[in-house]
Amino acid sequence: MGKLGIGVVGCGNISMTYMRNAALFRDLELRACADLSPDLAATRAKEYGVRAETLDRLLAADDVDLVLNLTVPNAHFDVSMAALSAGKHVFTEKPLATTAEKGRALVAEAARRGLAIGSAPDTFLGAAGQLARHLVDAGVIGRPVTGTAFMMGRGMEHWHPNPSFYYQTGGGPVLDMGPYYLAMLVNLLGPVKRVLAMASTGSPERLITAAGPLQGTRFTVGTPTTINALAEFAGGALVTIGMSWDVFRHSIPPLELHGTEGSLRLPDPDTFGGTLALSTRGDDWEERPTGTALYGAINWPYDKPDRANYRMLGLADLARSLSEGRAPRASGALALHVLEIMEAMLEAAASGTARTIPADAPRPAALGDDEAASFRA
Repeated sequence: MGKLGIGVVGCGNISMTYMRNAALFRDLELRACADLSPDLAATRAKEYGVRAETLDRLLAADDVDLVLNLTVPNAHFDVSMAALSAGKHVFTEKPLATTAEKGRALVAEAARRGLAIGSAPDTFLGAAGQLARHLVDAGVIGRPVTGTAFMMGRGMEHWHPNPSFYYQTGGGPVLDMGPYYLAMLVNLLGPVKRVLAMASTGSPERLITAAGPLQGTRFTVGTPTTINALAEFAGGALVTIGMSWDVFRHSIPPLELHGTEGSLRLPDPDTFGGTLALSTRGDDWEERPTGTALYGAINWPYDKPDRANYRMLGLADLARSLSEGRAPRASGALALHVLEIMEAMLEAAASGTARTIPADAPRPAALGDDEAASFRA
């Protein structure tokens, strides 16, 4: 198969990560970009050696096989549906859509047209996520019984110059950061079938302290900022999930799994690498760093590297899946299941009752070292 021609829609900050990383993968080639701001599209086009287009012209371009949707979440559905309608494959930033209903419509439309649809996050395909997957599948911790997943911090107003949209309906810590944690958990444990949850709002207003014209002003919070949930996986494991923007400091690991034979601690699932730790039947923690592994090496940011960032890996896998006639690992079906879990968490918290989720989502196939290496340019 030839290279998959990619048209980028949405040329904000995240586009630089994807466009820079495209050169790492042999089956991908950037062809064009578009943005609501023609000047921004022109800037990205010059930086990465592609042409700037309007959205309509990009969707009509014969050399664009796939639309990489990097728009804001509220635009994900419209742009992805337009791309599918134009006969293009799609890979979108998370979340797949802002509601499960819209997510289901996208997955169904892609299937109807015989097109591929994939979605971030693809971080679970990195060295840390795949080492954890190998250990779980090999039975090193036995049968997974319980676990924890915690994302806690103070939110965005201390660094983002206009953060209020993060705190309105369609935002909040679950929809913004939940995909990283939940995609990793589904990668390790399979689908979720039931969720219970409670939620609260720490402060009805937030003070913007980030530099900019809005510094020192306040805005009203319109969505819960702390959600604690219990997820029951189809395989039987029970995982406590905490998502909060009301925490100044904590010492809780991002992810831990505990099974009948031991325990496994994982690094931040918003990165591709990091240090895992394994305890077998109560022994001391044995650290397993991934810093020298494929897609685990520290490479970001480029001026002061401090983490592993290989965004585009999921898209490289999708490109290969087209020639192999299989489903991509960071698939629309996986992203839809993650979206259903997040929606169930919010609904369970609002109603005070458990929510059942269709447990027929695919657990993505493990990514072996040889296959992963074959994606590289």
